[in-house]
Amino acid sequence: MHGAILNASPWVRHFALAIPKQGLVLDLACGAGRHAALLLSLGHTVLAVDQDISAIELLKNKSLQIQKLDLEGADWPLLGQQFSAIVVTNYLYRPFLDELPKMLIEGGVLIYETFADGNAEFGKPSNSDFLLKPGELLALARRASLRVIAYEDIYQEQPKPAMVQRICAVKGHLKGCIPLQFGR
Repeated sequence: MHGAILNASPWVRHFALAIPKQGLVLDLACGAGRHAALLLSLGHTVLAVDQDISAIELLKNKSLQIQKLDLEGADWPLLGQQFSAIVVTNYLYRPFLDELPKMLIEGGVLIYETFADGNAEFGKPSNSDFLLKPGELLALARRASLRVIAYEDIYQEQPKPAMVQRICAVKGHLKGCIPLQFGR
């Protein structure tokens, strides 16, 4: 589990400190579980979902729930569920993007980071269906009346050259605290 935590996104590591301690945290499109491992190490109960859960099933923890879900089917499989936070990295499926803020409890935190327009210059993903448009996460926060804590739409050199967009936003008022400086 320690190796997975070290591989967690610096953005997620930093803003995970703002997640309320009570409630369930959703790791959406969790992959191998690097963010689920981080969240568990911080004392959260986590629901990790993905269409392929084979890698995360190796992460055994009593505070971890794992569900194999089709996140791109005709119906949103998490309809009606509520979370204290939602963490999404390296994943974009626009048809259900607006559902995410609706699933946050009051004081719940959205931490989202994925590839952005212009990434084709650096490799995959290069299909515009999987790249955020300029300001797209800000527009999502605005539509859902989320309070933006931090936002970036930047070129990053590490772990590989890429264009990324990321946001940390809260529904209502932030109950936790976040260190003032974001350090990579």
